[in-house]
Amino acid sequence: MDWFTAPDYWLSRLVLQRALAAVYLVAFLGAALQFRPLLGERGMLPIPRFTARVPFKRAPSLFHLRYSDRLFAGCAWAGCAVSAALLAGAHDQLPLWAGMLLWLVPWALYLSIVNVGQTWYAFGWESLLLETGFLAVFLGNDEVAPPVVVLFLLRWILFRVEFGAGLIKLRGDACWRKLTCLDYHHETQPMPGPLSWFFHHLPRPLHRVEVAANHVTQLAVPVLLFAPQPIASAAAALMIATQLWLVLSGNFSWLNWITIVLALSALRLPGTTPATSPAPLWYEILVLVVAAFLLFLSYRPVANMVSRRQVMNRSFDPLHLVNTYGAFGSVSRIRYEVVIEGTLAEVPGQDSDWREYTFKGKPGDPHRWPRQFAPYHLRLDWLMWFAALSPGYAGEWFGALVERLLENDPGTLRLLRRSPFPPDTPPRHIRARLFRYRYTTWHELRETGACWDRTFVREYLPPTRLARAADRS
Repeated sequence: MDWFTAPDYWLSRLVLQRALAAVYLVAFLGAALQFRPLLGERGMLPIPRFTARVPFKRAPSLFHLRYSDRLFAGCAWAGCAVSAALLAGAHDQLPLWAGMLLWLVPWALYLSIVNVGQTWYAFGWESLLLETGFLAVFLGNDEVAPPVVVLFLLRWILFRVEFGAGLIKLRGDACWRKLTCLDYHHETQPMPGPLSWFFHHLPRPLHRVEVAANHVTQLAVPVLLFAPQPIASAAAALMIATQLWLVLSGNFSWLNWITIVLALSALRLPGTTPATSPAPLWYEILVLVVAAFLLFLSYRPVANMVSRRQVMNRSFDPLHLVNTYGAFGSVSRIRYEVVIEGTLAEVPGQDSDWREYTFKGKPGDPHRWPRQFAPYHLRLDWLMWFAALSPGYAGEWFGALVERLLENDPGTLRLLRRSPFPPDTPPRHIRARLFRYRYTTWHELRETGACWDRTFVREYLPPTRLARAADRS
């Protein structure tokens, strides 16, 4: 079938696949380095406890068959290795069928992780990576030109990401309609980046322009992805520029980068198109059958998108094949942070020597400037932002975190930037306090060198010690 492939998109596919492999690599690296204290056998939310109560059909994962920390580590590092091989173009050196199987490996491994990841993996970009990664299996390799149907399905994902996010904003917080959300967002977003302070202090009229431009990019431009060239390329380029602006303004894991990857499916890059063989009949049939199935599954995300009760970031099937997306339907006006402190005092009091734990990305010390971590995802830091919004968001794991800190658990401490206690001297008590944080003004920054100003609000967790330590005393 002459219409089946699009040779002009050969270079676009090459860049898309390499970029997607890089995102996979970052995702698996984060899993390998963070899983033990979060999900391991002695983690805050142990996988064996989850698989014991949630059946395989609801959350397909190889860890339902067997779990050990060693097996999880092996899967995560294997995912890193396969992703690195794909980044180097290993699939292009294989027959078409073998290259497709190679792309299937990271998808299956990451699906196994996400489906047992519980709260730590309950982010929209996890499903977005899986949905994109599944389609990448059918993009082919150097043996054939990229299939038109798969390129359009990738654009269909991008359309749902952007259009869904635009709709949730219009239906959500009134500040999006009043064009005032960016008066607060850069200060209250989950994990600010090194430039977020400066974005916050841009003139308010410019914030209005940013919000209006966001509405155009998310509600009007996505339709143009399905227009003829060069209109589709122009729409994709505008989306990429918008995502790069967001990359500069905060730490959003790989959400912006995977969106850029998807935009490459509509961006026709100039370059010499190498000779390719006609697509085999089995490949054409397989791609068309998969495409028809995915379009059938799209019914529920579309119904959600047009519904007045639209929800954000939900998967409608256990394989995360077709999902719904959206972000920041509401924007916080005030930033709260949970500050965790420990003391060696046997009987703690307000005048005790309370020492603060420092997180890698979460705001803490007002003088410490935010760092750039994205596309790497600091899962505990992100969940601490939710914990500050409401203790209900942290009910599953916060108590376990405090217990691990009281034990000076090495794995948990590696999730932090710094512990105030030596490895052989754990604290006797831990407490948590809620503070209101705000960005300093230009004048305050020059005077104090601090980018944050914080004010004590209330006690979040009273001084707590290990039960067995209390029993011994």
